[in-house]
Amino acid sequence: MAPSMRPLRTLSHRRLASAAVIALLAGTVPLLGGTSAGARPPSPAHCSTDPTARLAGVPSPEKVLGFPLGLGQQRAVTTDEVDTYLRAVDTASDRVVTGVLGSSVLGQPLPYAVVSNERNVRPSVLRKIADDVRDLRDPRRTSRREAARTAADSPAIVWVAGNVHGGEKSGADAALKTLYELAAGLSCAVAERNDNLVTIIVPTQNPDGRDANRRQNEFGFDLNRDWFARTQQETDSKLELMRRYPPQVFVDAHEMTGSQYFFPPNADPIHHEISAEAVDWINRIGEANKAGFGYNGACGGAVTTECYFNYARYDLFFMGYGDTVPATGFGAAGMTFEKGSASAVEDRVQQQFHTQWSTLGWAAANRHEVLSDYYRIWTDALAQGRAGALEPNEVVQPTNEVQFPVPDLRIRSYFLLPHRQLADVRQLVERLRRMDVEVYEVQKETQVPTARIFGGRSARNVTVPKGAYWIPMDQPQKHWIQAIMGEDPYTPFPYFYDVSSWSNPLLMGVPTIYTGDDVRPKAQLVRRISGGAAGRATVRGSYDYRLDSAAAAEFTFRLLGRGVHLVRDVDTAVVRLPATALTRDVDGLAESLGVTLTPSGPATGTPLSRPDVGLFSGAGISTTSGSHGEARYVLGKRWGLDLTPVTTADINDNTPAFTSRTVLVVPDGNNPTGGLTAAGQANLRAWVAQGHTYVGLRNEGTRLARAAGLTSTTEKPKPGPAEYQVIGSHLRVDVDHDSPVASGRPAEDFQFNNSDPILTASTTGTNVLSYPVGETFWANGYTVGVDALRGTVAVVDEPTGAGRAVLFAFNPLFRAYNENGLHLVANALLSPATGAGPSGRTAPPSAPGVDPARARAAAAPVAEDLGGGWRSITIGVASGDLARARAIVQRFTGEARVSAAGDAAYLVIPNREGRQADEHPFLGDLVRALRESGVPLRSLVA
Repeated sequence: MAPSMRPLRTLSHRRLASAAVIALLAGTVPLLGGTSAGARPPSPAHCSTDPTARLAGVPSPEKVLGFPLGLGQQRAVTTDEVDTYLRAVDTASDRVVTGVLGSSVLGQPLPYAVVSNERNVRPSVLRKIADDVRDLRDPRRTSRREAARTAADSPAIVWVAGNVHGGEKSGADAALKTLYELAAGLSCAVAERNDNLVTIIVPTQNPDGRDANRRQNEFGFDLNRDWFARTQQETDSKLELMRRYPPQVFVDAHEMTGSQYFFPPNADPIHHEISAEAVDWINRIGEANKAGFGYNGACGGAVTTECYFNYARYDLFFMGYGDTVPATGFGAAGMTFEKGSASAVEDRVQQQFHTQWSTLGWAAANRHEVLSDYYRIWTDALAQGRAGALEPNEVVQPTNEVQFPVPDLRIRSYFLLPHRQLADVRQLVERLRRMDVEVYEVQKETQVPTARIFGGRSARNVTVPKGAYWIPMDQPQKHWIQAIMGEDPYTPFPYFYDVSSWSNPLLMGVPTIYTGDDVRPKAQLVRRISGGAAGRATVRGSYDYRLDSAAAAEFTFRLLGRGVHLVRDVDTAVVRLPATALTRDVDGLAESLGVTLTPSGPATGTPLSRPDVGLFSGAGISTTSGSHGEARYVLGKRWGLDLTPVTTADINDNTPAFTSRTVLVVPDGNNPTGGLTAAGQANLRAWVAQGHTYVGLRNEGTRLARAAGLTSTTEKPKPGPAEYQVIGSHLRVDVDHDSPVASGRPAEDFQFNNSDPILTASTTGTNVLSYPVGETFWANGYTVGVDALRGTVAVVDEPTGAGRAVLFAFNPLFRAYNENGLHLVANALLSPATGAGPSGRTAPPSAPGVDPARARAAAAPVAEDLGGGWRSITIGVASGDLARARAIVQRFTGEARVSAAGDAAYLVIPNREGRQADEHPFLGDLVRALRESGVPLRSLVA
């Protein structure tokens, strides 16, 4: 695609101010004169020009905790101390009310504080403020006059949240310091903030991770990737509070490697549906932060870029972050602030406090403009939705150009079709509704003259049947709808801090169309999820439902866990439960999951058994990281299965911990053999041959199976980055229904590929999911040379004796939001024995022989990518800049390898530990060194 240049989103001249004026507006020096237009000036009667004046009755952090926050602080605050201080301030200050937004996985409370002036935090007033701000989000119900009155009279809502990554603690400590200043301060700077703002402070978003000094939560999830899916309870409860108090500004305080500080402007790409107003606020807050850093001595007493940076490293693209979701879903200035963890505790806390305080100062000084523009965001969204217009792609970083512009495409409606996977369709409807999207159920079939079908196809005169779900774009949440429903995110610039596709219909594999036609079907607003019993069966009858979705799979496992007798027809994917098992509780569970129970005849079919799952933990891997944690969450928490840890030693020694299981799940990892000896591999083959199931995920799951002689697939070496990149994209796959693993899936499906291993087709099993070789091949997101996947496989079902090995080239449990992958895993766990070979639960004295094709596959070397490790960082530059770039990279590592094609060159750096970009020990410093040396990056994949 040819590069295209569009105007930069820049700060307008009328909004720029000198550093000194911005420092005043940020509140970094006392306000001695007037305030900016729109800010309500604090009354001299209730504010002091002394910035150190405090209310005597409000305890300082030092008094409650026994040590100061910020200057002089020697250690981080504990989770218990966070709770203690919030309670102490709530008790002592009339400006503060506290609450608990939910709990963590381990049951710890997630406390928050609301702070403003004494009047604003009165329950009735606070409720009205929240109602008025929410009303700004719907111009259909709020007139311009009412919006103007709110902008003139109401405070804005600002959120300060910290510690979403458990080990990144300084944001939470600084938030307590911010709380104290707002709760106790008597200065005019404090009064301006409290008179103009309602500040919501959530010190720690991840208390379990904080206690363990671990990035992830207890299930190993990065909570800063969970925002659109809301799989984790910490995220879900936070978003519900945000719906109650929708922010205009949202600060998400992090830590990173090094000692510098990052605040916006962001790196490109920025998602095209984030409003221009929000991006403008973000960039102007960045200017206020710069001034605040210099004036307050946070950088050694002078304005300097030695201690902070902008643009590099942190983008505003993927819809799972604590900046993109507030920005897109709530119209806020969503911002990630990052402080280098190499600095002393007191420096980290003090600098986090400075950015929080400066941000609050800017928001207070510009309250009227922000609330006025906030109304305009939703007014524009309505107009765009009515016209079917998408926001254009733009860039903010100097020297960047838009490389992949949003096409000239009209979208006025999305339709979720009810032909199959209805429970997952309904789960998507609920996900949309819980972000204030209006979804309608079609009451009468409707003709759509021109439609686009997900997967790059078009059709004419499509009939949308009764029971489909209609999502019109002419509603306030137009930006959010497009951001998570869109078939492609249209990245403007190939820098990827995370994945390049997260289209919810594709993640679920549900049938979806969209159109630019102005169709208005007869439809009814959905107010609650559908599901449960659709009529009453006879006492000797049963209830049917289709096991064709992740939600139906969860329902199935939950029933099996309660001892309910279930039977299934594998060919039709229909499950039956006896009518006598339909209690009110079971009916409510079905409704909550969107599963419809249809009255039917006698419960005949093949009985389903609850799997006894062993979860491979190798030689002692962490149970709260990556694929292993995802398995604990999906299989254990959501599906209610008992998971028994199975170690390498258990398999090598054939212990009951291994041999007594009916299923073994091997998560993704880095050990190609799992540490199994030749005896252990023979034990594994013998166990499978008895009628058991091996489920292998991605690298370690497929490689261990190959080493043990369970598959004839081989792994193709990946081409270099000049020829091949798949950055978290969706691809069409063909489905072979000869395997029960495919039960309930369509003939063509979609799967998510995140630079996964490339597997050749099996010659000894069923290739359940294969990438097409012909015209139906399709990919979205950002890919280079994706044709290398044509004819390769994504899922294989390999029989051995009476059992099977089900191998996934990708990670179907990825972040627990790949619902069609979850459904395939459920099918694997519930698949019947193959019917051949020995049976029983005791291993025979010798393992079955290995097929010659499988023996050759086991002897093949493990494929390595160009990075020489399991993961890599790829930096793209112009070929003419390669020598300079290579010299700079060699200052950080001697392991970089080069791949070149035409006028492009790529430096590939091994990332064997698979670290996230913000965890990497030198990536941030390397990127800045390249920029400061005048070497422009064409792309960066980390």
